[in-house]
Amino acid sequence: MNMRVASTVKHPLEPLSAAEIALAVSTLKDQQKLTSSDRFISVMLREPRKAEVLAYSSSTRRPIEREAAIVILNNADNACYEAIVSITNESVVSWKHVPGVQPTFLLEEHAECEAAVKASPLFLEALTELGIEDISLVMVDCWSAGNFGSEEEQTRRLARPLCFLRSDPADNGYARPLGLVPIVDLNSKEVLRVEKYPYAVIASEPANYTAERVTEKRAGLKPVEITQPEGPSFEVNGHEVSWQKWNFRIGFNSREGLVLHTVSYEDEGRQRPILYRASLSEMVVPYGDPGPTQNRKNAFDSGEYGIGQLANSLELGCDCVGYIRYFDAALTNSKGDPVIIKNAICMHEEDYGIMWKHTDWRTNEVEVRRSRRLVVSSISTVANYEYGFFWYLYQDGNIEFQVKLTGILSVGGLAEGEQPLYGTMITPELYAPNHQHFFNVRLDLQIDGTDNSVYEVDTVAAPLGPDNPMSNAFMAKSTLLASEQEAIRDLKLESARYWKFVNDNVKNRMGQSVGYKIVPGENCFPFASPESSLMKRAGFIKHHLWVTPYDESEMFAAGDYPNQSAGGDGLEKWTSADRSVANTDIVVWYTMGHNHIPRPEDWPVMPAGYTGFHLKPVGFFTQSPAIDLPVSTKKAATACCSGSSEGHG
Repeated sequence: MNMRVASTVKHPLEPLSAAEIALAVSTLKDQQKLTSSDRFISVMLREPRKAEVLAYSSSTRRPIEREAAIVILNNADNACYEAIVSITNESVVSWKHVPGVQPTFLLEEHAECEAAVKASPLFLEALTELGIEDISLVMVDCWSAGNFGSEEEQTRRLARPLCFLRSDPADNGYARPLGLVPIVDLNSKEVLRVEKYPYAVIASEPANYTAERVTEKRAGLKPVEITQPEGPSFEVNGHEVSWQKWNFRIGFNSREGLVLHTVSYEDEGRQRPILYRASLSEMVVPYGDPGPTQNRKNAFDSGEYGIGQLANSLELGCDCVGYIRYFDAALTNSKGDPVIIKNAICMHEEDYGIMWKHTDWRTNEVEVRRSRRLVVSSISTVANYEYGFFWYLYQDGNIEFQVKLTGILSVGGLAEGEQPLYGTMITPELYAPNHQHFFNVRLDLQIDGTDNSVYEVDTVAAPLGPDNPMSNAFMAKSTLLASEQEAIRDLKLESARYWKFVNDNVKNRMGQSVGYKIVPGENCFPFASPESSLMKRAGFIKHHLWVTPYDESEMFAAGDYPNQSAGGDGLEKWTSADRSVANTDIVVWYTMGHNHIPRPEDWPVMPAGYTGFHLKPVGFFTQSPAIDLPVSTKKAATACCSGSSEGHG
């Protein structure tokens, strides 16, 4: 291996550098005799086996074996291949054909799709019928075709774009949807046909949101400045981060985007592991309108589009504020050339209000500690939508994952005399169809070790009788979920249900198993029929909790290749084996849903919606780990607590 490349690697889980990607690509091209028809879907770190990572110590100075996992699409043969390349030895370890699948969209395919549509005589004819002459003002968004049982879905690499019209080059074209759906073969860049679903009118009302076009802005908002004159409280070594007793590693790849590795917390002089790996496994956005322009919209934004390759380059003062540490992401384009997304990941600290407080009314003594949290985030744009993925670490041992949903609604027009039953009118000419957003997060647990178990906890009322004389008693009932089938579970509001993840081999001083619990945020169930294409392809959304024994090949809740898949892969397939998940190395898969019945207030650009969960320690610590937070200095206290009493009373 090139020594200059090798010298930059500080840990087995370091993301691939641009130099490593270039070396892996050139090795594969040379040894497999790749041609211009072979396009690079992804080049990402092939993570070493868990046992090797956990046994690794920088003090041993053992060389780090580096491998790349590569997915190739051959346009000429409509074929997918997987390769493992040893960067260390500059050799191809394996090369195999994966039959009957379509890999993730290439970033370039979005532009290629738009260009193919705009050059198509079929599409130009359809535009002429609508009276549209300036093709430069037409927008073509590449949407996945899904799988609804047709022959072409089995034999071609397809897209079903949605089309829009700008009034000028800087206009918000999403406000003018066209009732045209071109069907595109992405390999041949051919428009097979154009489906026409004419609207009564092409919307005319502008819906612009940029600073230049929103001319009347509210007044009276005073500046808020966030400063850290002594610098941040975190320390960074490569992609390893230490902050307020936390230690973890940051990863990133083209499919999952942001990944957290080896998350641990220092307690009583030792670093205690909590999570080995945490990432977005899959997401899907099903639309609930049966109309012809909407009823095939089921976007798997991770598996079909690659949430990582769609990451924004974040900027100071806009997406993040404070003292910021950015991390770049090294990916590849379809030719295999390294591509750097500058500032793909943002890390900073935030004041988070009161951590704890108590006033002793007898002595009038007040003790209060403010909370600080560490934020690690990445934001991706998927056509009209934006998704922010935020991990928060708190000083009291809590972990939070939050998705922030914003961007622009995917809207439609109406046929003559039509009223929207499955959506909301947001302007007199436009409606926004009902839809849902489902996210599945893969949590590879390591609660004080790799052998963990999951318990379901329901709060139940105690029986009436002499042991409950005032009829007020209730208790928490824990049930071990011992197998995969037992562990397919749903939330239950009536019993305030939650799940706790414990290590039954490690006890606290009260004899309780140490653990963490998941505290759900917003959630919902899917409304599509069990017979729908969606439910066959995205079986993971049927339930909120899944648990599997650790298997390094089981990474994505809907399977490795959901694009145009008929379904039957992923969690539903794996858990059918009903393997044991008690006191063993397990992975928890949590599904959360955001049910979006649109509002006029979501237009023209949506105020962010939020969905997520917390992981909270349950018997993991002897007492509150936040008891040792320092008292704010007089200078800081004066700065944050001073104010005026005018107008109060």
